[in-house]
Amino acid sequence: MSEITSIEPQKHDKNRCSIFIDGRFYCGLTLEAAIKHRLKAGMHVEKSFLDEIQLETEKSAALDKALTHISASMKTEKQIKDFLNKKGYTDAVCEYVLERMRYYGFLDDYAYCKAYIGGVSGRGKRLIEADLLRRGADKGAIERALSEMEEDGDGAKQLAQKYLRGKERTKENLFKTVKYLAARGYDYDTARRAVQLSEDGDEDYPS
Repeated sequence: MSEITSIEPQKHDKNRCSIFIDGRFYCGLTLEAAIKHRLKAGMHVEKSFLDEIQLETEKSAALDKALTHISASMKTEKQIKDFLNKKGYTDAVCEYVLERMRYYGFLDDYAYCKAYIGGVSGRGKRLIEADLLRRGADKGAIERALSEMEEDGDGAKQLAQKYLRGKERTKENLFKTVKYLAARGYDYDTARRAVQLSEDGDEDYPS
């Protein structure tokens, strides 16, 4: 069993308190729930007991907070879970909220990936994939969305033209342009073709 080492009122919500287990923050609870279950410092409890209390008393409030958080813009499941964890909710409450949001259709990592892809330009698939992974999107959803995406050849061409503006079209500069496009996430063939097309009729590009 673990020991409740401290119960402290929360600064931003006078009706809630923070529960510390073995010297580390574990979860947040309403003061009413803490009093009802007679929680106090020095008490030995199973962590699952606190999970049950929080799930019983705060799942609706956690769901409301998550829905408010997602109202401004689409979020991945991981982003919602991270948001709830920072609010002091346990994994049990997080899973309840995620399940409810999936059921209501508020969470869909594939739809998130499609929307993200549709809103970016000047980035190749590899960079987009890295961005989506960083946002916590499901790998399967990323792969599915990217498989339906055509590499942005026009965007790559525009980037190549911008990069080469004012530069001599030497082989060195052309290779640098290909490397620049690769750093933007474009595959080699797309980058090479973009450099080729960046100036109509000029075929002096890396082979």
